[in-house]
Amino acid sequence: MKKNIFAILIFFMISCLSAQTIAVLNGPSAIPCAYLMEEKPEYNYLSCASAQIALPKLIKGEADIGFLPPNLAAKVYTDNKGALLCLGICGNGNLFLITKNQDFTDLSQLKGKTIACAGQGATPEYVMNYILNKKGIKDVTLDFSTPNAQIAAMVLSGKFEYALAPEPFASVAKEKDSAVKLVSISKEFSAVTGGSDFPMTLLVVNKKYAETHKREISKFINQYEKAVKRTVKTPWEAAELSEKHELGLKAVVAQKAIPNCAFTWIPAKKSKAEIEMLLKLFNQPLPDAGFYY
Repeated sequence: MKKNIFAILIFFMISCLSAQTIAVLNGPSAIPCAYLMEEKPEYNYLSCASAQIALPKLIKGEADIGFLPPNLAAKVYTDNKGALLCLGICGNGNLFLITKNQDFTDLSQLKGKTIACAGQGATPEYVMNYILNKKGIKDVTLDFSTPNAQIAAMVLSGKFEYALAPEPFASVAKEKDSAVKLVSISKEFSAVTGGSDFPMTLLVVNKKYAETHKREISKFINQYEKAVKRTVKTPWEAAELSEKHELGLKAVVAQKAIPNCAFTWIPAKKSKAEIEMLLKLFNQPLPDAGFYY
């Protein structure tokens, strides 16, 4: 009897040591993970307030799998001897131009205007400038003084007439004032590129972990892909679980944001063209084929 108990304890300890650790970003990208947190206790979860907090954990191996913006993931791969690999695209463009201007119908009306845009040097800046350049719209100023969490309030108060906001901040603005217009930047980007969207979030893995845990990674990807499909199909359920597991969103906000979050799953080998298209906007070196798991 004692031997059996001892064997069980040893098995449990080994299982805990080998469990994958997932760095989850609080916010929209984490919503599908709520299903995993509810149903897959074999994983360890690290809740991170931002990509900057998750990044060192992924590089050091304190987290095995996590979520990062494409430009950041590619830069880490290039600058740190392939420390992180891309598993696939899990979120496409969920960026919106928000305004209370009821007469706004076309981006050409932005000429000579100022747009609030959080995060200088991030995807919203480069994507918006690309669209404006393609459309020949000049004299538009992007103001980087306001963080995402305050973007909605600035538009609602009238401090800014226009702002670029990802989800859930776009839905927050619409929820607080039905007069707010949401203009999909994904659709605008698609119009000037001939149908392509732009990736916003990648699922990445620590390279050393990937070298010896292919079966575990394959299992997680399969479970995550199913969670993404469930999130899109039953947003009310995903929203409630997101709030329950304290992933940075109230259920009422998450439910409204999910339809605009562009959740997807594109495996690494099929995501290269979209990722490289975005990275070219950043004028940063493209990672070699080894980046794609």
